[in-house]
Amino acid sequence: MEVFSKLTSLFQQALETREPSVNLHDSFVEHWKGITNYYIETSDETTPAKQTDIPWRLKQMLDILIYEEQHQEVEETGPCMEYLLQHKLLETLGTLGKAQYPPGMNQQVLIFFTKLLGQIQQPMLHIINVYRPVQKLIRQCGLLPGSQSEKEEVQFLYVICNKLKQDPYLLNYILEAKSEVGKQRHNSTSGDEDGRHSAAKPSTAAASSLSPLSDCTALGSRAAGHASPSTGTQARPTSCSLAHKADTNLVQALINLSKSQKSKIALKSCEALLLLVGIPKEETASYLIENTALCQLVTDRLCELYSQVPTSIDPADIETVERVTWRGQFSKRCTEEAAVFPGREHLEAFLLWVDYCDHLLKEAHRLLASSLAKAIHQRWLIAVIQPQLLQMSEIGMLITTILLTLVVRQISSPLMLGEVVFFLLGNQKEPELPMDSESHALRYHLIEHCDHISDEISVATLRLFEQLLQKPHEHIIFNLVLRNLELRSYIAHSSACGLEDRHAVAHEQLDDTEELEEDPFFTGMYPESGFQGSEQLLSLPPRETAVRPAGNTGVNDIVNSFLCLVPQEAKTSQNVLESGYDTYVHDAHTLFQDCTSYSLEWGWPQELRPLESSTPDSDFYEGHFLKVLFDRITRILDQPYELNLQITSVVSKLAVFSHPHLHEYLLDPYINLAPGSRSLFSVLVRVIGDLMQRIQHIPNFSGKLLLVREQLIGLEPEAMTDHLTLLKGVTVLEEFCKELAAIAFVKYPVEEH
Repeated sequence: MEVFSKLTSLFQQALETREPSVNLHDSFVEHWKGITNYYIETSDETTPAKQTDIPWRLKQMLDILIYEEQHQEVEETGPCMEYLLQHKLLETLGTLGKAQYPPGMNQQVLIFFTKLLGQIQQPMLHIINVYRPVQKLIRQCGLLPGSQSEKEEVQFLYVICNKLKQDPYLLNYILEAKSEVGKQRHNSTSGDEDGRHSAAKPSTAAASSLSPLSDCTALGSRAAGHASPSTGTQARPTSCSLAHKADTNLVQALINLSKSQKSKIALKSCEALLLLVGIPKEETASYLIENTALCQLVTDRLCELYSQVPTSIDPADIETVERVTWRGQFSKRCTEEAAVFPGREHLEAFLLWVDYCDHLLKEAHRLLASSLAKAIHQRWLIAVIQPQLLQMSEIGMLITTILLTLVVRQISSPLMLGEVVFFLLGNQKEPELPMDSESHALRYHLIEHCDHISDEISVATLRLFEQLLQKPHEHIIFNLVLRNLELRSYIAHSSACGLEDRHAVAHEQLDDTEELEEDPFFTGMYPESGFQGSEQLLSLPPRETAVRPAGNTGVNDIVNSFLCLVPQEAKTSQNVLESGYDTYVHDAHTLFQDCTSYSLEWGWPQELRPLESSTPDSDFYEGHFLKVLFDRITRILDQPYELNLQITSVVSKLAVFSHPHLHEYLLDPYINLAPGSRSLFSVLVRVIGDLMQRIQHIPNFSGKLLLVREQLIGLEPEAMTDHLTLLKGVTVLEEFCKELAAIAFVKYPVEEH
């Protein structure tokens, strides 16, 4: 062991003795001359660069530069770095790489630039003999799809974006700011701080509005114009048109590389763009908006991917696609598993980019995010989606609606969600007028599609609205429903006081059974129904912020009213295990908690608006959305099973919201309705009345109804049965009433159960 230590010491002394004799500058120059001599002495143009000594010499030069920096004073430029800058070595290397001589030279140049910029700690990108060749090299990136140098290109661009993230002042050097390039021509190559420029201010001459949607497929062909070697040395014009912005080199290169079939390259390019948009300075965000086509290019890529989803794709297949994440999904692209049905690869690529745009909006500065969101609104939603939603072709309308539903499910950034919401619903906040198709034409047509002659379109549009109602955006529920309930015009003013008195007496003096017997909705409707209160109320774990819904009707009254709304001869759930209303309580409780978690931020009132403050004698209109839903519910006995399920699901999503007016209108059976008004309960009562008349004409109704229920839950094989649509409708009606009872139950504090 002692001998080994002595040998180690001798070797160390030998190294220390020889080290000072090595002249780094001479060695650096020698390696550079070795590279230039290759071009003088070699006539073979076919030998790849990696088979020559060029990669080795470039690595030696890089190692010398790194070693030199590590052993010199801070902020000093060593002789090797001075040589590299004064003799414009980077400029020469960039030219050699562009010429691709020897073959593959551009890859070696990219590797050298990447390691130089990534490993040298002192600032370099503000020096004219560095940023000019960097600019030219950026122009060569992303030009050829599937290029052999894709890996080196994306690594180089990632390092550039990382440098910009660290020092946003460098942005206008790299992006060739129109007003700064002329100044940079006079900068010293020594890298003094006087040569540095702050990020450019937003140009007042920049385009203030977005142009109509351009052909997305033409973007790649425009990149061919980036190769001009003179663009880096000439001053830009003082204006920055959209056409000029579209030639932004760095952003265009990253977008092009994101199209790579190699998932790691596509992922790296997306991460690099995230670094760029994530620069937190407001000046940088303004600069990117005014001097680059970032927003347009990202949006046009979205349009391009959307257009690649085949119009022949099966709507049923679209609905099987799960929510994607842009990071995780890159590794799954182009696999056999992804090609389960024709068009799935294109569909998932589109949704992946939707998720990426959503993530960009979360990470970007608010100014840049707002600009990108507006670009998506104008260039995709308005220019592409709106015409397709309003087209005459039913299959085209159906596919667009389903795709839009997936988009709504995918997004979560407030800005992206806001643009989609206002695109679909408009920004109107005043109460609706009947048959108003002009305030926001798209909203009107979408709601009409819920009652379309095509059941498929109706179901798809209802699913779109259901997905919207699950999003944390106050304008959705307000625009669709709440603005029409603000005045409580659905209440009969002449009997408002009597109604409130009746509620007070009911709570103090009457038990549940007596209330039901005196309830006008039930009197004489089905006296022999045999309701004995068999449905037991459940208890839930206490909520930390339990708020009693406004109004005087107790939870027992509401729950029992909905549970005994369907007559006994039309009930079958008691004949099937675990099919009571309590099966809905858990889901209703989860849904209510989700809604409450974000509606608490909206400042909704805890109490009903006093009737005295309402406008007397004002005609009540429930609004277009509720009108269509109520109309559909009245036809629940005559509609397809899948359509009924979707209608009741949307209404349940509405009923779970905690706004006192919405709760009163949808869940309180005891409100005294104004003439001509209807509530959810009154609509259901009319359906029950229609059902009671039909039951009398169907022999063995209860037996057939039980058979259909067992078929629906898989206990019996499906078979043709008379009145099948009606029987399925009755089953949905019973389940819907149980679900409403469960929703009412979970909305009240535990102590009132």
